[in-house]
Amino acid sequence: MSAFGNSKMAVVVLGAGKGKRMKSDIPKVLHPVCGYPIVKYVLDEAGSLGAGATVLVVNKGAEGVRSAVGTDVSCVEQGEPLGTGHAVKVALEELDSAFDEMLVLPGDSPLIRGDTLQALIDARRSQDAAASLLTAELDEPEGYGRVVRDATGGVERIVEEPDASEGERALREVNACTYAFSRPLLEEALGSLTTENAQGEYYLTGVVEYFVSGGQKVVPVKAGAEEVLGINSREQLATVGSIMRHRVNKALMDGGVTLMDPDKTYIDHGVEVRRDTVIMPMVFIAGHSRIGSCCRVGPCTAIKDSVIGDRCAVEFSSLEGCEVSEGVNVGPFSRLRPGTRMGPGSKAGSFVEIKNTAVGRGSRVPHLSYMGDAVIGDEVNIGAGSITCNYDGEEKHHTEIGDRAFIGSDTMFIAPVKIGKEAATAAGSSISKDVPDGSLGIERADQENVEGWRERRKKKGSKKKGTREV
Repeated sequence: MSAFGNSKMAVVVLGAGKGKRMKSDIPKVLHPVCGYPIVKYVLDEAGSLGAGATVLVVNKGAEGVRSAVGTDVSCVEQGEPLGTGHAVKVALEELDSAFDEMLVLPGDSPLIRGDTLQALIDARRSQDAAASLLTAELDEPEGYGRVVRDATGGVERIVEEPDASEGERALREVNACTYAFSRPLLEEALGSLTTENAQGEYYLTGVVEYFVSGGQKVVPVKAGAEEVLGINSREQLATVGSIMRHRVNKALMDGGVTLMDPDKTYIDHGVEVRRDTVIMPMVFIAGHSRIGSCCRVGPCTAIKDSVIGDRCAVEFSSLEGCEVSEGVNVGPFSRLRPGTRMGPGSKAGSFVEIKNTAVGRGSRVPHLSYMGDAVIGDEVNIGAGSITCNYDGEEKHHTEIGDRAFIGSDTMFIAPVKIGKEAATAAGSSISKDVPDGSLGIERADQENVEGWRERRKKKGSKKKGTREV
């Protein structure tokens, strides 16, 4: 961080672009990259600088953007979209005059880093320049304004692509639309902008030419190519997402997590995974998820908004909105739905679905069962094919199963119903009444054996084969 500090600097983030090429009803800056809105990355990095104020310029009626960024950021409506220069002017009108420095950056470039922004600020300050601007060399510069330099290598002007000549379009150094400004000089330059260009807009890039022609210094600062990448299309969204996913995965591996195939592992920004956990290929971890240490996750597993304790194994399964304690085994082919709480050492086995249910310590739902809206005590065994019949067509009802109960295979719990501690149910029973502690609940029709059934079937079949029409 600069020794000067940034308390007298204000940040302006330009987020009013319509993103027509995205072909979306969602504001461009709210599209997620690794599960996190584009503009939130930009605001987080800018926020790390400790500026005195931050203003986000938005379109009229952008309530979704306002809601996403929260109350720490002041949102200002641009109104009629008249270009980046106009957007900055609108933002300045909302900022206290005590802020004598401005950092301006686009809201659609989520790969920018706080250290790079600080270097840009320091470069302007160290040379007492009117402005510093971020540039980068791109192999494919299409869509970006080009940096035109003079014979001495200094910045002469920025030319937007629609206004560029063929020779200017061949330039590979691009403008990242990211600047540090002296505020008094910026306000003066904004007053000189016109709309005499291909798009009929007030280009912020015009202030660079104004400074240079007036003898003011403009300092170029080169950044890495990936940091300046903006998002204007679904293809660019995918490109930036791939880079961000690499950053997320690298940070996890640097922290002691093993990713067997990082290119086939999809983990959202903000997900926490503790050391010595192994993540197999084709794993998707999203939302506000936390994974403990010494776990094995995957392959082919999706986890969203869930907390998983230490020493768990989850494979070929789907978890959403769950709390999983330490030492739990899940899968293969389990589905744990919102409200599921798995106690220490418990198990949800193959082809098991659990919803809004607490499974106690050491309890097991090994296979082919559905447990919904239930409380299962400690050391309970649920036999294969058992289900809680929790919905009567109008309301959901609860099932309670006490500690150390033994549930026979293919038991149907007709909720609401309670099974006592150390009670049992017989296989194939439909339990609609409470079973007291230590009791056996059994519900079956009497079995009837039909003697000689096979032999009679054979004779009946032979008679049919010997019949012919007359």
